[in-house]
Amino acid sequence: MTCEELLKALNDYVDDETMIAVCREFAEHLAGCNPCQVVVDNIRKTIQLYKDGEPYPVPPACAARMRDSLREKWKAVYPQSTG
Repeated sequence: MTCEELLKALNDYVDDETMIAVCREFAEHLAGCNPCQVVVDNIRKTIQLYKDGEPYPVPPACAARMRDSLREKWKAVYPQSTG
């Protein structure tokens, strides 16, 4: 398994701990590839932080800027849209 193949299968692996038993080739690659180990570890930590975290209220001014920016990008991609 190449790093590219591993990255394509990463979502299934991270979402389901039993994938190690099912996907031996993936586990073997991961065991011997430090860069991929780091990627998987960072994704797991990010997911855990997300699950453990509390919602953070976005300041109104920031929310307004984000909404305006998204609206402008939407209009640029979909000029015929009424949104």
